[in-house]
Amino acid sequence: MDALTKMFSLAGKTAVVTGGTRGIGAAMALALAEAGADIILVQRDENNKKTCQSIQELGRKATIVTADLSDQSSVSKIIPGLVDAGHDMHILLTCAGIQKRHPAHQFPLEDWDAVLQVNLTTVFTLCRDFGAYLLSKPAPTSGSRGSIINVASLLTFQGGITVPAYAASKGGVAQLTKALSNEWAAKGIKVNAVAPGYISTDMNEALIADETRARQILERIPAGRWGKPEDFKGAVVFLAGDASSYVSGEVLTIDGGWMGR
Repeated sequence: MDALTKMFSLAGKTAVVTGGTRGIGAAMALALAEAGADIILVQRDENNKKTCQSIQELGRKATIVTADLSDQSSVSKIIPGLVDAGHDMHILLTCAGIQKRHPAHQFPLEDWDAVLQVNLTTVFTLCRDFGAYLLSKPAPTSGSRGSIINVASLLTFQGGITVPAYAASKGGVAQLTKALSNEWAAKGIKVNAVAPGYISTDMNEALIADETRARQILERIPAGRWGKPEDFKGAVVFLAGDASSYVSGEVLTIDGGWMGR
């Protein structure tokens, strides 16, 4: 294996992925598998096996574990359950997220609680438990113990309109990422995040369907196009492996230049 291939290889690694059934999460899960990792997909149920099958077609191992990310008691069992089952894990990718839209003065508390649970509290719980698991492993003689990659958003930096819960949750993801990096980077655990710009996925259907808003967004993107899930493949492989060995606490925007505008 040449030096460049080795730098980006995830051979022998196992990644735990939430939100991997569609969109950006599916593309990133597939990229990790293409780089050599086996994948554990955390899903609500086993109805959608498309990502799992695509990974298996690459010759990688894919396992589906079911959990309800809106239920804290369910979330709290995910990593301990995988440890008890004997999985040797190295990478955590938290991509699952939900969106609720209401004018701020009418935003229901139940929707606020739902968004914060899935987008922030669940992410914290998984990071906490995965970090504890990695710290329980012997310190490696070379390389890192593992890598955590969270999914932030442009609304980590901007407030958005009619999405106060989502903006608050994604702002929290960035600060959580930095806080965990501060504690764990010296112990061989990298903690980073990617922040998607405007990507053509199911979550943005409402924006895409709004002809005026969709045009305004496109006109502001320096790259001149909406993003695609495949645009995240290189970044996630970089952050998961040895190529980013001295990168931690970062929020990498993948937005076609939007934040630089």
